[in-house]
Amino acid sequence: MSETKTPALQYRFDGPEDAPVLILGPSLGTTWHMWDRQVPDLVKQWRIFRFDLPGHGGAPAYPAGSVRDLTDRLLATLDQFGVQRFGYAGCALGGAIGMELALRHPERLASLALIAASPRFGSADEFRQRGVIVRTNGLDPIARTSPERWFTSGFAAAQPAITEWAVQMVRTTDPGCYIAACEALAAFDVRADLARVGVPTLVLVGSDDQVTGPAEARTLVAGIPDARLAVVPGASHLVPVEQPAAVTDLLVRHFSTAWQPAFDSATGQTAIPASPLKPVLTAPPLQPVAIAEIAPAAPVPQSGTRPDPYDAGIKVRREVLGDAHVDRALAQADEFSGDFQEFITRYAWGEIWDRPGLDRRSRSCVTLTALVAGGHLDELAFHTRAALRNGLTPSEIKEVLLQAAVYCGVPAANSAFKVAQQVIREETTPTE
Repeated sequence: MSETKTPALQYRFDGPEDAPVLILGPSLGTTWHMWDRQVPDLVKQWRIFRFDLPGHGGAPAYPAGSVRDLTDRLLATLDQFGVQRFGYAGCALGGAIGMELALRHPERLASLALIAASPRFGSADEFRQRGVIVRTNGLDPIARTSPERWFTSGFAAAQPAITEWAVQMVRTTDPGCYIAACEALAAFDVRADLARVGVPTLVLVGSDDQVTGPAEARTLVAGIPDARLAVVPGASHLVPVEQPAAVTDLLVRHFSTAWQPAFDSATGQTAIPASPLKPVLTAPPLQPVAIAEIAPAAPVPQSGTRPDPYDAGIKVRREVLGDAHVDRALAQADEFSGDFQEFITRYAWGEIWDRPGLDRRSRSCVTLTALVAGGHLDELAFHTRAALRNGLTPSEIKEVLLQAAVYCGVPAANSAFKVAQQVIREETTPTE
């Protein structure tokens, strides 16, 4: 591990040292071994660099809570070896890292392949809920259901050894690092930025992927200039594992023909890249895909004025209570209650919850205690959900309620335990 401020990633090189570098990025819950069957062919032309996410595959457990953090760690690792320019192929979370590279460090990226990727992975609520389940039950429930998300049913039945390998791969991941990666995916959203991806891009997806399927792939292709789509028949989410030969062939063709030369600082010019790769194994010609509307950027405050806390408040409110709860509350607001919704968003969430003096775990403890004291059981229910999302375990919530019983009264705590118990059961019971 690096002694610098930015931790390095666990990595391995394969292939000739003088060849151009091609990086293969893993999916959440996997290790670099998901690419094992691509490497023998890829090393004929490239020096292959693979890495593990923090806490995956025995890597040091330094959680990274954002895609930007993971990208910075990857670049810090590459910098140790003087690797300045490279091609990149990433699967799912690995694909998010690839998009971050293309948007923030385009000068280092020669070509890009996005596999089972999306500009936004589901909803923030889905990934934060997964974090709650892992925090409460460990990774075993997620591990047992991974084959259903990753492989087609026929492949899982025909390849029991690979299926068991997938389960064990998730089971041996560090839970804290897995939860942090879920938070990274929850916050990831580059839908408004796709047009700025300027490197040759292949978007590759399994035809039967139920996690990030062809619809998400077409959104990427519609947004990224000159991107090309490849749909691999008979494959689900971990398409490099399920259809290794098809994926290898697509990667070889793409990176052989669409490797953008580096910018020449001496001439101030960039060589014209090779013609873009034609679609391989692609669906019929694409129709325009509507990208979800993005809220306009907040206006820049004038000098000497204070930013309106409403914008920060709505962001914090959604992160703590969840999109579904906030959307429901705002949808129910009318002329009579709308001002109140704006008031609590601006002052409770933008002024108080967004203050740096206490972390969100501490604020959840204070809020639960206050709600018990006031007997506000409806709000106690959704703030118990919020406490789980903010990182409190059921055992810690129990301790808060026991403490409240002493200072707020046994009857109040008795009612609170009933409400919290029901919420915790609902939130921490793994989905089969």
